[in-house]
Amino acid sequence: MDLRQLECFIAVAEERHFSRAAQRLHLVQSGLSHTIRALEADLGGPLFIRSTRKVDLTPAGRALLVEAHRILAATREARLLVTQVNGMARGQLRIGAIHGLAHFVDLPSSLGRFRQQLPGIDVQLLLDGAAPLLAAVGEGRLDLAFTQPGGTGAGTTSRMLACEDLVLICAPGDPLAAGPMPELAALAERTFVDLKLDWGMRRLVDRSFAALGLARTISFEVNDLNLLMDFVAQGLGLALVPESVARARAGDRVAKPVAVLELADPEPPCWEVVVAFRGRDGQASDRVAARFLDLMVAGDGGPIRYQ
Repeated sequence: MDLRQLECFIAVAEERHFSRAAQRLHLVQSGLSHTIRALEADLGGPLFIRSTRKVDLTPAGRALLVEAHRILAATREARLLVTQVNGMARGQLRIGAIHGLAHFVDLPSSLGRFRQQLPGIDVQLLLDGAAPLLAAVGEGRLDLAFTQPGGTGAGTTSRMLACEDLVLICAPGDPLAAGPMPELAALAERTFVDLKLDWGMRRLVDRSFAALGLARTISFEVNDLNLLMDFVAQGLGLALVPESVARARAGDRVAKPVAVLELADPEPPCWEVVVAFRGRDGQASDRVAARFLDLMVAGDGGPIRYQ
């Protein structure tokens, strides 16, 4: 039994689903299944009750879950103490992030907890578009970046943080709001409000319509998600945004409301967020960046919301 096996076990136990756990751990599902089988063989009995729809813990699995959390917590604390002795008490962490990240990663909370644990680390934050951030990581000007997937150079890797379907938002009085779920192709004749071209979300929507051989009309280009939704709420156009962004607006009792509709397409456009950094096999080569990533996925109420 090793630490990686325990991490895999905890992910499956918490997700109650092998495919979601594999996505959370950035593994292929077959590899995760092999790891769990090896752990069960080592411990001499099943840890999960597997069915076609979900995964439940056996009594042995429930007992192990408590100990697994304790072991990993102790390991993280030991790692922190050693790295501080080895010089991590001083240093620098340079982070980049795309706009609109707050719906997926609570970066201020993570930085606050990081500062409490390592007050001697100087943290710098840069907000920019996806392409410049990935280039900055590849060139060593940033230690890590929360961004959209893209081409990464040699020595750069990434971890998937979220994959969320885009949904349609429109004014509550729009005829679409009272109808069935629309297909993407049926929206091409309508007028859109969208973000500027340097936003990854805008490029994702553009690619989705282009893949259908369709063009659309964009009457308003803005540089802020809240402003985009304000325009939509006033009936000035439609927009496609990640579901969590739309649901947050729909639940806002102060802002003018929008209607939220899921797309009827079998595979609607998916908005992805990754964290990119220098390293390999999903592990950061920089000690400070690695410590920050460990803190984020520690399982103690951390901010990353795996989809």
